[in-house]
Amino acid sequence: MKFSESEVIAELTHIFARPDSRVYVGIGDDAAVLAPSMQNWVVTTDMAVEGVHFRREWSSGYEIGRKITAANLADIYAMGGIPHHLVIALALTGDESMAWIRELASGMNDEAGSCDATIVGGDIARGPVVVISVTAIGQIQKPILRSGAQVGDQIVISDLPGWSAAGLYLLLHEINISAVKSPLAVERALAEFRAPDVRYADAIALSSAHALSDISDGLLVQGAQMADASGVRFVIDSKKIESHPDFPQLAELAEEVGAYVWDWIGAGGEDHDFLATGRNLPGLVIGQVHAGSGIELQGIPKTPKGFEHFT
Repeated sequence: MKFSESEVIAELTHIFARPDSRVYVGIGDDAAVLAPSMQNWVVTTDMAVEGVHFRREWSSGYEIGRKITAANLADIYAMGGIPHHLVIALALTGDESMAWIRELASGMNDEAGSCDATIVGGDIARGPVVVISVTAIGQIQKPILRSGAQVGDQIVISDLPGWSAAGLYLLLHEINISAVKSPLAVERALAEFRAPDVRYADAIALSSAHALSDISDGLLVQGAQMADASGVRFVIDSKKIESHPDFPQLAELAEEVGAYVWDWIGAGGEDHDFLATGRNLPGLVIGQVHAGSGIELQGIPKTPKGFEHFT
């Protein structure tokens, strides 16, 4: 082992510690102590396992730190909440350098700081691979649930999903990116896979939505979950998605590398865009909520296929 636990804790304390009036006791003690609130608390947790959710040969420690932190922050915003604090549990193999651990922590801290959230503690253990678990805690007045979709609602996306899945495809298939005709599309796809640029303000702008979800597991998966929870049917029009100004660039990249663009858009996940239903919402209207059940993506030649955790 290249470092001791106390050395890692000292580094993390140095990176994460900052003044925050919402925190009575922060990182460095047995537990954090948070100031009381007049609002409701909203809590979420997410885990990233090396070899499943990230690879160190594909992403820097800083990018990995940003990515797993963003996943939790997006979930808080997708409930209609505002994140305040995070707790990090980290398993290390012992073969990492202190420089890499510092990068990882800096990525976490910078992503949290972009939302004015503070990392207040956590735990460190040894394991066969790196595992990062983040718990985010926020405040909320009235949650926006997946179960709130109403017949007649518009279905809206905050941005075009599929870029993270495109980046994963390029890496998995070892595409010669220097030969791809659109270097800007390649650069964006790889950047969104390694550390998605989550537009948290989009979720705040959707505060009047009847139902809201973060697109972390794919547009069709999240849409089906919302439809099932609400007891309605989601009908999505592919032509409306194609009207997004970024669609031609993503479709051209897919065609050039031999991929099906609707696999990326419909089932890719990890972009952390926001899917909402309601009336007169900001974003791109892609369909409508009907009576019935399930979800339908109209106008495409075959059903999108994407990542599954246990298949």
